[in-house]
Amino acid sequence: MSYAPADTTLIATGPARHKGKIRRALIGGKLGDLGRLPRYTAFALLGGALIWAPIVGYLRTAPLKYTSSTSLILPGSGASASLNLNGIGQASSSANSAFSSNAVSPTETYKRLLNADRILAAAATALDIAQTDLGQPRVELVDQTSLIHFQMTGSSPEDAQARGNAILTAFFRELDALRTDEVTTRQDSSLQAIADYRDSVAGTRAVISSLQDDTGLLSVQQYDVLLDRNLTLETDIRSRTAALAEADAAVAALSQQLGLDPATAAKTLKLYADGAYLALIEEVARFGAELAEASAQYGAAHPLVVTARDARDTAQTAALQLATATTGLDTATLATLDLAPQGVRADLLSELVRKDVDRAGLAQELATLRAQHAEGQIDLNQKAAAAAQLQDLERDFTVAEAVFASAIARAQSSKSDVYASYPLVQVLENPSLADRPSSPNRKLAIAAGIAATFMMLMALVMGWVRLAVISRLLTKPAPKS
Repeated sequence: MSYAPADTTLIATGPARHKGKIRRALIGGKLGDLGRLPRYTAFALLGGALIWAPIVGYLRTAPLKYTSSTSLILPGSGASASLNLNGIGQASSSANSAFSSNAVSPTETYKRLLNADRILAAAATALDIAQTDLGQPRVELVDQTSLIHFQMTGSSPEDAQARGNAILTAFFRELDALRTDEVTTRQDSSLQAIADYRDSVAGTRAVISSLQDDTGLLSVQQYDVLLDRNLTLETDIRSRTAALAEADAAVAALSQQLGLDPATAAKTLKLYADGAYLALIEEVARFGAELAEASAQYGAAHPLVVTARDARDTAQTAALQLATATTGLDTATLATLDLAPQGVRADLLSELVRKDVDRAGLAQELATLRAQHAEGQIDLNQKAAAAAQLQDLERDFTVAEAVFASAIARAQSSKSDVYASYPLVQVLENPSLADRPSSPNRKLAIAAGIAATFMMLMALVMGWVRLAVISRLLTKPAPKS
C-alpha cells in the first residue's frame, strides 16, 4: 500500500488530536510495505553491474606491467690531497662532501638528471625502442638520507630490468661526460692562465737579462760581494795607515840617531860591500898604525914619519875617491860620514835601510788599496740603483716562477678532482627482477569494487527507511502527567 503526498500534508495540517494516530499509521504501513522492493532490487543490480563491469573489464583487458626498482647512494664524506714541492710550489685538490652546502641538493640534481631527455634518449637507443615507449623513471628521494630510488616498468620482468639497467648505464655515462667536460673546461682555463704566467716569467727574465747586460751586475749577491770587499778595503786601509805611521816614526827616530837619512845609509852600506874599498880602509888603518908608531919614536919631519903620513893620506884619498864614485856623494858629505864598517853602527844602518824599505812597501800598498777602494766605490755608486732594481726584479721573478709552478701543479692535480660539481654516486641495489606484476593491481581493484558496492547498498538502505526515520524524528514525546 502506498501513500500520496496529501497524506503527508495531513500530518502537518490535521487537527492535533489526529496527528499521533496518523503518524503511527504511516510508520507501520511503510515498514511493512514491500512494493518498492523490485525497484530497489533492480537499482541494486544495475548499480552493481555499473560498478563491477568496468572493474572486470579492466582486469581482463589491461596488459600486465612489471616494475624494476633500483637504489643509488651518495657517500657523505669528501676527499682532499695536498702536495708540496720544495722550491717549486704547492698543489692541493679536494672534493667536498656532497651535503656540505644547504643551497644545492645533489639528490635533487640527480633526480632531475635521471629524467633528463638525454638520459631517456640514450637508454631508448640502447634498447632499440622509441623514447615514448620507454617511459620515464619514477624517482623517489628518501628523507634524511642520501638514497635515491627509481622504478621502471615493462611488459615483462626482464624488460623492466633491462630498462632499469639502460637508465642506470645512461645515467653514469652522462655523469662521466659531464665530469670530463668540467675537467676539460677547467684545464683549458688553467692552460690559458699558465700561458699568461709563462709570459710574465719570460718578460721578467728578459728585463733582468737586459739590466745585467747594461750594468754588468749579474745578481744582488754580486753587489753584496763588491760591497763587502770595499768594506774590507776600508778596514785594510785603516790598518795600513796605522802601520805606515808607525814605520815613519821608526825611520825618523833611527835617522835622527844615526844622523843620516835612509838613502845615505843605503849608500854607506853599499860601500861596505865593495872589496876594493874595504882593502883601502885596511891600508889606511895599517898606514895610520905605522904613522903612530913612527911619530912615537921620531919627530914630525923624520923621513919615516913623513913616509907613513904620505902613505896614509894617499890611501885615505883613494878610499874617499872610491867612495865618491860608488855612492855619488860629494867629498864634503863623505868626510862627515863614518865609513868604517866595524862596530854596531853597520847593524843600525842596515836596520834603518830595512825599515825604510818596509815603509816604502807599506806606502805603496796603501796607495794601491786607496786606489782600489776609490775605484770600487765609484763602481758601487754606479751599480747601487741597478742592484735595487735587480733585487725587485728577482723578487718579482721568484714570485712569478712560484705562481707558474703552482699553476702547473694545480692543473695536473685538478684532473683528479672529478667530484667537485658532480658528487660520487654508487649503486646500492641493482635493477631488481620482479616476481609478480605491479599493474593491474587485482586486490586493489576488487577492494575498490567491494567498497563501491557497499556504499551503493548503504545508500539503498537509507533510501528504504528514509520516511520512517523522518517520521521518528518528527515525533514529539508525550508530556508526563
